[in-house]
Amino acid sequence: METKIRWGIVGPGKIARKFVLDLLLVADAEVTAVASRSLERAKEFADEYGVQHTFGSYDELFQSGTVDVVYIATPHNFHKDLSVKALENGIGVLCEKPMGVNRAEVVEQVNASKQHNAFLMEAMWSRFNPSIKKIKQLVDAGEIGNLKYLHADFAFYALDRDEDSRLLNPNLASGTILDIGIYPIFLSYLLLGMPDTIMAASKIHENGTELQTSMIFDYPDAQAMLYSGFTSNSKMEAEISGTKGEVFLNPRWHEADGYTLTKEGETDQVDLPLTGIGYYYEILEVHKCLKDNKIESDLWSHQNSLDLSALLDTVREKCGVSFPFEI
Repeated sequence: METKIRWGIVGPGKIARKFVLDLLLVADAEVTAVASRSLERAKEFADEYGVQHTFGSYDELFQSGTVDVVYIATPHNFHKDLSVKALENGIGVLCEKPMGVNRAEVVEQVNASKQHNAFLMEAMWSRFNPSIKKIKQLVDAGEIGNLKYLHADFAFYALDRDEDSRLLNPNLASGTILDIGIYPIFLSYLLLGMPDTIMAASKIHENGTELQTSMIFDYPDAQAMLYSGFTSNSKMEAEISGTKGEVFLNPRWHEADGYTLTKEGETDQVDLPLTGIGYYYEILEVHKCLKDNKIESDLWSHQNSLDLSALLDTVREKCGVSFPFEI
């Protein structure tokens, strides 16, 4: 029987619970450990999902020898330190996005991966979504001609959240840009690459949290209009338009289950149902890389994460967004 890959969960919150539901769908995966700063929370999670090992500190998990790879699902500002500690112990890391709060942190993470020959990937799960993979193939093959215009948004109402929550607390790297703006920025980068110029403007909460941001990414021969917000809902549909046709990713586009292609007066609706919630596909990629003894993915590489973090830094700089711990 094939040996199962042993996963540890670092930070047993809401996102980790969603992730584990998909992890349980992967035949050669098992959740063997969970760590939290609260042993009680770790035990609750372990009881819920039948996890054997529980730890009341992250270091205990990293030094326990009970896992091959960890999923880091803590607030953003803890991602870098926890990734580096896991990598130093030779443990593979799938780190929730953004991998680091800024590019300097991502550089540290990538260097640790290389130094300790341990796998590291940002959990940019939309990169592995079947619909988004197909759209990239269509665009790269010139099926819609030369790509000229891209629009993507991601917004929901969050002003009713507690100001101590990770969405609204600046000490936890709050705001839309890192949390959900990263998705539209990712799509533009995936399909058009690094822009020549970025224009951006934000609205800011009285506590310093950035609440909504509009962005224009200007390319030599194309433009992308991107938006993220906590002040209201948005349609969350992505439009990718070229000289020969256009593609619409079904809402919510970052977890699309299909797309519509309009070309030469004809419209084709393609359904691509998801297995699980959508995290399933990035888990398969992690397993493939681990089995091939790779320290990074070809589909979402260290360089991709470095580029994405540079774009996030630029947008934040344009909008005057920083966090207390960065100063």
